[in-house]
Amino acid sequence: MSDLRELYQDVILEHSKAPRNYRELKTANHKAEGYNPLCGDHFTIYLDLEGDAIRDVTFQGTGCAISKASASMMTQSVKGKSKEEATKLFERFHQLVTGEANGDRDSLGKLDVFAGVSEFPVRVKCATLAWHTLQAAIEGKQDPISTE
Repeated sequence: MSDLRELYQDVILEHSKAPRNYRELKTANHKAEGYNPLCGDHFTIYLDLEGDAIRDVTFQGTGCAISKASASMMTQSVKGKSKEEATKLFERFHQLVTGEANGDRDSLGKLDVFAGVSEFPVRVKCATLAWHTLQAAIEGKQDPISTE
């Protein structure tokens, strides 16, 4: 189990150091800002929606390793999905990081690396900030969202 935990930590650190889809999306037709006042994490999520489909998604901002890796992996996970599929994926991810997954971790694929977050409740907001911000962008919310 120690080797697996180390692998998960490596994946999170790698996504934090070299985040995927980290740029402003010029073709975005939806965007939202999210902020975690407790630790200062701040992200903007850019979405290019075509009807119900997430054609492209990117992000920019600053945050801890967990929040940046979560944003990076989230963009990879939801690209090409419908808004409903992205929302359901967020629900399963939230259950994972809060320890409520009840064995339904297989459907999360690579996002399973965040399972250890449930052992550190204060880090749940770090892991879910980008996801909450994605939901705000999908819903067209104009006001910045906060994890508080």
